[in-house]
Amino acid sequence: MISIGVAGHCFLAEVKKIEAGIAAVLKFIGQEFPGETIAVISSLAEGADRLVARQVMSRPLSRLVVPLPLPESEYLNDFHTKASKEEFLRFLIQAEEVIELPPAATREEAYEAVGKYVLNHCDILLTVWDGQGAQGVGGTGGIVAEARKRNLPIAWVHAGNRELGTEKPTTLGEEQGRVTLENFP
Repeated sequence: MISIGVAGHCFLAEVKKIEAGIAAVLKFIGQEFPGETIAVISSLAEGADRLVARQVMSRPLSRLVVPLPLPESEYLNDFHTKASKEEFLRFLIQAEEVIELPPAATREEAYEAVGKYVLNHCDILLTVWDGQGAQGVGGTGGIVAEARKRNLPIAWVHAGNRELGTEKPTTLGEEQGRVTLENFP
């Protein structure tokens, strides 16, 4: 079994390009590890986490493991629409395992802890990321930096983040959806 951890941005522009990049990564992993079950480890946040989970779970021989940064009822408050909350709950039903992490002092520390959980339990990190430092504690840039320190294989789908302090997604233009592979044998 190959475990793919997910870290990525919540607010995404040009989603079709990102989905194509994720599909390319999953095709590559399938070719590198033929016949292996793929487990996706994702906290199912809006955006990148769900895009990856949707694609992995649509494939045969796939599993979903969901570490939650907060208790489920509290985590649901982070989702912006009724449809998003319902999608999250549908994914939880599909999950082979749901892990509620111990309480953290702050919400940001809870997100950092779930990112570290993902890194501690995956064989490959699939990140949907703009290549920049984290906008806060537990952000994608920090998770990727830690994965690099560990020499973990990283499949990076290039994607804009959001304008700082807003929910307005940005794009990387021609780079949006491009894939970079790091630390693969």
